[in-house]
Amino acid sequence: MCRVRGRGRKGWLPAFRDAMLFRTAYAYGLRRNETRMLDTADFGRNPEGAEFGEYGVCYVRHGKAKKGSPPKRRSVLTVWDWSAEILGQWVSEVRPAMRHADGTALWPSERGRRVGLQRLDSRFAACRDDLGLAPALDFHSLRRSYVTHLIEDGWDPLFVQQQAGHDHASTTSIYTCVSSDFRTRTLRRALDATIEAALKPARRAR
Repeated sequence: MCRVRGRGRKGWLPAFRDAMLFRTAYAYGLRRNETRMLDTADFGRNPEGAEFGEYGVCYVRHGKAKKGSPPKRRSVLTVWDWSAEILGQWVSEVRPAMRHADGTALWPSERGRRVGLQRLDSRFAACRDDLGLAPALDFHSLRRSYVTHLIEDGWDPLFVQQQAGHDHASTTSIYTCVSSDFRTRTLRRALDATIEAALKPARRAR
């Protein structure tokens, strides 16, 4: 992307925006509209995560609402260093070059104040196809991957549930598609712990 920018290639700005948008959606486990409706002011510091600077928390204002209810709000804590880095780069270095950068939207489009949902779908599909990924993958797959990777990395399931904004743990479990390698490692840890516990009395007897 930096090479495209350096060459002044036409279309590098929206392409860069799309790349940062997709990475941000994954970084915070966001739905399409939650990502689209983010404003530049929807981030803040986390006293317990000072290393993330101004991007320690993502304040989601347009979460999925229950029928007849207003949009559900939640705060999503930053968990990966690169999340803050890409947001800082986008907001301070690249976004100002967008045509509608004078607005509040984090992701302005080439023709309007805010990128549209149809654009998110079409650009995601184009990137997916260019990479030769499965056609079943969609924008929401970024959210599923976020939940799965947190679980695989050992984060507490309740924390993951709260980050995703799920009312019930059963909903979060539906999103979790752990790899066979993760299952194998989990089994190995459980077996090792069982064997170690069984051997402890024998060791004391000696």
